[in-house]
Amino acid sequence: MEYFVQQLINGLTLGSIYGLIAIGYTMVFGIIGMVNFAHGDVFMLSTFFALIVLMILLPIIGTSVAAIIFALIVVMAIGMVLTGLWNWAIERIAYRPLRGSFRLAPLISAIGMSIFLSNFVQVVQGPTNKSIVSLIDGGFCLSGTTTTAKYCLFPTKAGFGVTLAYKQVVIMTITALLLAGFWYLVQKTPLGRAQRACEQDSKMARLLGIDVDRTISVTFVMGAALAAVAGVMYLVQYGIIGFSDGFVPGVKAFTAAVLGGIGSLPGAVLGGLIIGLVESLWSAYFSIDYKDVAAFSILAVTLIFLPSGIMGRPEVEKV
Repeated sequence: MEYFVQQLINGLTLGSIYGLIAIGYTMVFGIIGMVNFAHGDVFMLSTFFALIVLMILLPIIGTSVAAIIFALIVVMAIGMVLTGLWNWAIERIAYRPLRGSFRLAPLISAIGMSIFLSNFVQVVQGPTNKSIVSLIDGGFCLSGTTTTAKYCLFPTKAGFGVTLAYKQVVIMTITALLLAGFWYLVQKTPLGRAQRACEQDSKMARLLGIDVDRTISVTFVMGAALAAVAGVMYLVQYGIIGFSDGFVPGVKAFTAAVLGGIGSLPGAVLGGLIIGLVESLWSAYFSIDYKDVAAFSILAVTLIFLPSGIMGRPEVEKV
């Protein structure tokens, strides 16, 4: 039982990262009906931004608890700005000129941009993985025996220890706060109303005075900002990144968006949590070699039996 609970915690942590990336997919698709397949590589790029800033900051400010908290706040702020600007440029260069063309053109452009970003990082940073020291150590001992916490909620003399790491608490808390914040932004603010208007009918929104191009650009920036936060959390959780670490998390996040209902912010996070749990539990009780197969199989099953996703709305064709 302790092993199962530990895998649940690990799965929720991983799913929180997938959920943050999936929000970017679902926001862009909801407005312009296009899957931004470069979004996973934008997430990868943000992890390198975070790594570079941390390597500059930590030797200067030290590694005390206060210094780590300050560094993470600074890294997330800088990462959101830099990644947002990069995604804004991608939208202007690779997507906007093709918005009115046939559907295959933006898809090819997105795949090309994904390849460009991956190879760009490989050339600039090198093909080897980059690592960083553990930023947040320790945790809460929930049961069993563990060496990562001084006290245990349900101590036992022997058995598998269940630990909720501090970094896992940070990741899940930040995901919940960002989901609440972005849901409020989309539902209660003028920008959110403009986004929902563009989602329903972009031509009518333009006739009513909404700057559709600006709204789409801002949506790309918002999605990239969330990917930047996910990149920082990924670096905190695993401490190692590589130039190829954008493809698989990106596709899993897209699977999460489809599973939860693409176009729904809560659905994206819910789908991410489900994918994270499936991957974690499959790795624990079955072969770890097939954990990606298990995650991607959910995409096929969802598209066959539940095309609109868990929280998505059936698409109504306008005539």
